[in-house]
Amino acid sequence: MNFGFSEEQEFLRTTAREFLAKESPMTAVRALMDDPRGYTPDVWAKMAELGWLGLLLPEEYGGADLSVVDLIVVAEELGRALTPSPFFANLQGSLAVLHGGTDAQRKEILPEVASGRRVLSFAITEESGTENADEIATRATRSGSGWTLSGTKLFVPDGQSADAIVVAARSGAAGEGGISLFVVERGAPGLAITPLRSMDQTRRIAEVRFDGTPAQLLGREGSGWETWQTVRRHALVYLSAEALGGAQKVLEDSVKYAKERIQFGKPIGVNQAIKHKCADMLTEVESSKSITYFAAWALAEKTEEAELAA
Repeated sequence: MNFGFSEEQEFLRTTAREFLAKESPMTAVRALMDDPRGYTPDVWAKMAELGWLGLLLPEEYGGADLSVVDLIVVAEELGRALTPSPFFANLQGSLAVLHGGTDAQRKEILPEVASGRRVLSFAITEESGTENADEIATRATRSGSGWTLSGTKLFVPDGQSADAIVVAARSGAAGEGGISLFVVERGAPGLAITPLRSMDQTRRIAEVRFDGTPAQLLGREGSGWETWQTVRRHALVYLSAEALGGAQKVLEDSVKYAKERIQFGKPIGVNQAIKHKCADMLTEVESSKSITYFAAWALAEKTEEAELAA
């Protein structure tokens, strides 16, 4: 197993870092913390042009058909820059369509996602706050030739700006086999979206209520939980890489400050206590790199360890 990145992946990293340094400086990040949208559509369109929004999507849907390892290269840089965007929400929604949708649904939705013209999100968490299938109470009911949803989802990432939300709802009996996925379009009757305030102000989350809301079944009835497990593994590895990028930047800034901050005529970095703090941070970051890179590799290669590593 080779944990080294390829020349193409290193180029992707360089390109991403240069792009985000220009388009997502800290001044812009702080300004977007107070912006109701939470991101800049212009920057989002540029991300689409770079191919980031379709990194894991097949070429037939306008994607780049790259691997999870390529994804975490971009994720690290997004975390390093603290870039506010619906990237994480969009990733979950598009993967749900890719792995759980019908051929017709993939052909209809995914090219729009890859081009940046359509933003998706994924809604699973409810009042219990758990990932237990038995706790999903949002109900899907057959209505004529379609379905309607009733219930409430919490902490939906970028729910307020998504053009469509993939929703996990109960269409059958208790347990995992009774869960199906549905696509709800923005502006659908009976849909109410309320922004929630997050501790991380670079992220937007929302409460989403359904009251007899029309919804389109995604793929096959009863297959929702299986699809969610695939989405979840990718989401966990993505978030790990994003956090790793932020941690790496904190480490670099801390070491730089320890060298520049003068106290009693000497840089504070000469103090052993400061050296120990920096060494501990380095150990944590390098350990995080090892497990995150391994998890991405395991997921890309579909190994038996993929779920545990994620």
